Amino acid sequence: MCLGIPGEVIEILEDRPDLARVSVSGVKRAINIGLLTDDPPVPGDWILIHVGFALSKIDEQEAAAALEFLESIGKAYEDELAALQESRID
Repeated sequence: MCLGIPGEVIEILEDRPDLARVSVSGVKRAINIGLLTDDPPVPGDWILIHVGFALSKIDEQEAAAALEFLESIGKAYEDELAALQESRID
């Protein structure tokens, strides 16, 4: 199953403005934000992530609802978080 997971933008990488450091349930990862050129995210924004790419900006309320849903479906969400954990950045 492929999931879109919400994450909060922590910072835009100075040397790679197409990448942002994003927190997804406490896991920090570099995410490509190049698809969001019309409305680029800034620190504090929430984005919907799929396979390392930001697909859209979402508001905090929508992010919370999505996380609640993902936690309720169990294993698929846990698998996705495990994959994020393996590719985390410090």
